[in-house]
Amino acid sequence: MSVFLYTVLIFIFYTKAENPLCQMMGNPKFPLLSKDGDVNIGAIFSVHSTEILTSFTYTQKPQLLSCSSVSLRDFRMVQTMIYAIEEINRSLGLLPNITVGYQIYDACGSRLSAMSATMALMNGPEFTWRDRCTGQSPIHAIIGETESSATVILSRTTGPFKIPISPSATCECLSNRKEYPSFFRTIASDYHQSRALAYIVKHFGWSWVGAVNTDNDYGNNGMTTFLNTAQEEGICVEYSVKFYRTEPEKLQKVVETIKKGTAKVIVAFLTSSEMYNLLEQLSIQNITGLQMIGVEGWITAKSLITPNSFHVLGGSLGFAVRKTAIEGFADYVIKSFWETAFPCTMTIGNSSQYSLSCGIYQDLLLLKNYNEDVPEQRYSTNVYKAVYAVAHSLHSLLKCKEDGCKKGLAIQPQQVVGALKKINFTLKLGDIVSFDSTGATVAQYEVVNWQKDANESIKFKPIGYYDASLPPHQRFVLHTENIIWAGGQLDRPRSVCSESCPPGSRKAAQKGRPVCCYDCIPCAEGEISNQTDSNNCKQCPGEYWSNAEKNKCVLKDVEFLSFTEIMGIVLVIFSLFGAVLTALMAILFYRKKDTPIIKANNSELSFLLLFSLILCFLCSLTFIGRPTEWSCMLRHTAFGITFVLCISCVLGKTIVVLMAFKAALPGNNIMKWFGPVQQRLSVFALTLIQVLICVLWLTMSPPFPHKNLKYYQEKIVLECNLGSNIGFWAVLGYIGLLAVLCFILAFLARKLPDNFNEAKFITFSMLIFCAVWITFIPAYVSPPGKFTVAVEIFAILASSFGLLFCIFVPKCYIILCKPEKNTKQHLMGKVLM
Repeated sequence: MSVFLYTVLIFIFYTKAENPLCQMMGNPKFPLLSKDGDVNIGAIFSVHSTEILTSFTYTQKPQLLSCSSVSLRDFRMVQTMIYAIEEINRSLGLLPNITVGYQIYDACGSRLSAMSATMALMNGPEFTWRDRCTGQSPIHAIIGETESSATVILSRTTGPFKIPISPSATCECLSNRKEYPSFFRTIASDYHQSRALAYIVKHFGWSWVGAVNTDNDYGNNGMTTFLNTAQEEGICVEYSVKFYRTEPEKLQKVVETIKKGTAKVIVAFLTSSEMYNLLEQLSIQNITGLQMIGVEGWITAKSLITPNSFHVLGGSLGFAVRKTAIEGFADYVIKSFWETAFPCTMTIGNSSQYSLSCGIYQDLLLLKNYNEDVPEQRYSTNVYKAVYAVAHSLHSLLKCKEDGCKKGLAIQPQQVVGALKKINFTLKLGDIVSFDSTGATVAQYEVVNWQKDANESIKFKPIGYYDASLPPHQRFVLHTENIIWAGGQLDRPRSVCSESCPPGSRKAAQKGRPVCCYDCIPCAEGEISNQTDSNNCKQCPGEYWSNAEKNKCVLKDVEFLSFTEIMGIVLVIFSLFGAVLTALMAILFYRKKDTPIIKANNSELSFLLLFSLILCFLCSLTFIGRPTEWSCMLRHTAFGITFVLCISCVLGKTIVVLMAFKAALPGNNIMKWFGPVQQRLSVFALTLIQVLICVLWLTMSPPFPHKNLKYYQEKIVLECNLGSNIGFWAVLGYIGLLAVLCFILAFLARKLPDNFNEAKFITFSMLIFCAVWITFIPAYVSPPGKFTVAVEIFAILASSFGLLFCIFVPKCYIILCKPEKNTKQHLMGKVLM
């Protein structure tokens, strides 16, 4: 940070003063490879890297080693850049009479070295070996840096005066055009990759993951986007931890967090350096079986392939930059590069020898005859695109035509920025090169999987791709059948905080825990959930109810008293038995109609009473079976009319008994006012009143079948709605009025002589009748159902049997069992006593 501030102060002083005096910090910075041209392109790559001793204890600080380790990836970028420049210089159509030069610096994986190289590219050679900062540099654009954090420093340092174009810096922070107005890149920003990480996690059904990232601009910005997208997609992150390669204490905490965590999937937004450190510690502590989801920063890093790495990283999935072969490049890195671009080759006769000044290149010379890695390089194409993008913008600014370009034109950085924004060309690779509003290219990734081949060698097998430019449903193409999962397993691992709630239940969040941690609560009665992991149960519609599994609404059971159930069958038997028994008594009375006991008890009313009792028994059948419009009207009106007919006959018989007793007194001729005609008329008149009540009821508001959903949630009671309660209670009240009147009259006649003892039996029958129907009233107003109907039928049958047994059974007993008492003398003899 102090170096950065010092550099900024120098820069500010330089912009405010004319020809200021500058003092160098450290040794002069010279390019690794360079070539002069009419126009020049600068570059900063970490061809060498500063090694960090990773095998340290947590009580020690990491040790920085010398800048000696060659980064094969960055060296191939250098070769690609020079190859592209030489192609352009040979081209007749692009910058035809202009020679493109280059100055390539080695940042050595150090931010300090990267800043020094940046200042050298900004100020030209004078800054390198003189004391004055001229601010004049022939460099029109800078390709680099390769890491996001170093690129952020580069972009801030150059400001609007030089145009950095990065082939591999993916940090979303660099898309901010206000802070980095002149920054461009030929790789997509991490915004798309970070979102794709969440999409692939969701695609495989993992809702419980851990997250670890590099503690720098690259890792922090990428992880922030992933966490936001994961939340949108309903993915829960158990933990999110970070560390930097020089922070062993934080690395220890990260490893402990992963070890204690329950998530089986880890999203690792790391660079290859941090991933190497994490891999080493996970291997030491034997933490395996975790499904790693990686990013382009490490998923295809050859440096991670070690004898023990597959135990930890085997089956890892991640996004990689697409591989695109550059025609002729593989041959170029074997021969032409070393002959034309490498600075220390000298030919003596037929042999190649190296001068003493080549000492700094000795480690690079070891790669001279090696090109097996070239087909696997994924970033070289981005460098190739960057060089051609600069060339096309200069071609436009120099007003190039077929016969040549205008030389000597002063090109300002702002002009290069404007030209880069407008370019749109197609490379020989088939790729279209253009920049979006953030200075980035289209996001296209290859999805790779860590696998082993037949030789037990680790390979990065492509199993699909992700293209952010396509519609959402077409962006992902995955061949899951080709995937090897964590630990080399064939079965996809599960990583959830709570198991899925099956249909028939709902999720209930656990207090204080992420939304992915929940309990499964069965749906309540009448509610269902027909999907896995339902948040709520749905109420079934009115006529439906939940099945036993609570995953489907089914029609509610319809309840009514049917002929096929046991209770219905029993009631039908009693009804028919009562009707048949009454009919048999009627037949018996008809055959014995001339006997004294029949004549003495008003045979005409007796036959009419027996007929009405048959109807009473049979009308109970209308209450059984599925209610229909006709059955509902019939059951109540038939019941009301037949019972009034029955009670009218009993009332007539009671009046006859009273009148007969009065007529037996000397000088009383009252029977002539209540003879057979008057008896029939009284029965007819009393019954007619009930008929009129029923007609009014049926006319104004008749009973109708009704599905009662009010009293029972789990079933529908199919009943007969009364239509008019007034009509029903009028019918029932009229029956009760006649019954009470009959009971009073019979009670008054209970002490008449034995030959008129029918009044006693009528009293008992009316007592039973009234008791039954008084008991029936509270049962009738209780919640509806087939049992309420059964109670009503029982009341009908009980009162009918009461009348039948109390009035007619004693007479049948005398007729059948005591025929000697069925004589006029016997009846008259009773009177004389």
